[in-house]
Amino acid sequence: MKTFIPKDKDINRKSYLIDATGKTLGRLATRVATLLIGKGKTCFAKDMLTGDQVIIINAEKVLVTGKKKEDKIYKHFTGFPGGLKTYTYEELMEKKPTEIIMRAVSRMLPKTRNGDVMLKRLRVYAGAEYRNKAQKPTLIEVK
Repeated sequence: MKTFIPKDKDINRKSYLIDATGKTLGRLATRVATLLIGKGKTCFAKDMLTGDQVIIINAEKVLVTGKKKEDKIYKHFTGFPGGLKTYTYEELMEKKPTEIIMRAVSRMLPKTRNGDVMLKRLRVYAGAEYRNKAQKPTLIEVK
């Protein structure tokens, strides 16, 4: 039996639309990461880009459980001495609600060049309006 190696013509890429209203952040991020990686496809290969494009709308309405709203801290280092910036979940939600989902998903993707390309296929919008209507995304529900 030979090992199947998918070619570009074998990979059928789709666009998916996910509404983040009332969804838990971690469960949403794991579902998006599996779609970006392409794990559910029959032509999946670890070393190839077999995943789909994902569009997330209403990022400002995503939820976290417990006391994470007050306790969760995001860190960013500017590269300069004393340049460690810290933000709480609430502060980052006011400034950039899309950044919360981007960080959660990016940390679930491979830390390789393929992971960088997978992350570029993720589009996150704070409100209900989005620009990728030409791709005719399929609406999927996240539990």
